[in-house]
Amino acid sequence: MEDIRLIIFDLDGTLIDAYSAIEKSFNFTMKKMGYPPKDPLTIRKAVGWGDNNLLKGFVNKSDLAQALSLYRKHHQASLLKYSHLFNNSKKILKHLKGNGYKLAVASNRPTKFSNILIRHLGIKKYFDYCLCADKLKHGKPNPEILNKITKKFSFKKKSVLYVGDMAIDAQAGRRAKIKTIIVTTGSSTKTEIRKEKPYYITRSLLYFLKVL
Repeated sequence: MEDIRLIIFDLDGTLIDAYSAIEKSFNFTMKKMGYPPKDPLTIRKAVGWGDNNLLKGFVNKSDLAQALSLYRKHHQASLLKYSHLFNNSKKILKHLKGNGYKLAVASNRPTKFSNILIRHLGIKKYFDYCLCADKLKHGKPNPEILNKITKKFSFKKKSVLYVGDMAIDAQAGRRAKIKTIIVTTGSSTKTEIRKEKPYYITRSLLYFLKVL
C-alpha cells in the first residue's frame, strides 16, 4: 500500500470508546421522557447512524425533538466524563502524522460533539480535516462524506484509505471505491462486516499499521 497518502478515520468504535457516554445520555433521556431504559447491548447496536437516528427508534415521532434536545445537553458533559481513546490510538495517529500522511475524520456524529471529543482526548492536532454527517445531505453508508474529503485533498482514490468499525463503514468505503479497513472494536459483528467485503478486517489498529 505504498501509494496511500490520505487516511480517513471514523471516530466512535474506531479510535474512541464513547459507548458508556452514549448509554448514560440515552437512558437519561429515556427516563426524562417517560420511556423505559435500554440495556447497553441494545443501545450499542443502534449507535453509528447519528444521534437523531439513535433516538428515533425508541421514542414517538412527536417526542423526538424534545428527546434530541435533552440527549444533546446531557451528552456534552457525558462525553467529557465517560469517553476514552482505545489503546494505542494516539500512538498510531502520532506515527502516521510523523510519517507524512494526511489524516481526516469522517463521522456520523454531529460536528459539535466530534470536536468536543477530539479536543478533549488530545488528538485534534493530528487531523488535517474533520467532516461530519450533519454538514451533508447524507450520512454513512452513503459515500458522500468520503468523496467530499477525498475531493478536498485532490487525491486519487487509490491514494486514500478509510478506517472504520461498522458494516456501514465498509458499505461507504465500497460505494466510494476506497480501500477500507474495519477494526472489530465497534458495534457490528464480524458476520455483518464480512458481508460487506472490506479490503481488510482486523481486531486491532496495531494490525492496521502492519497492513499499511
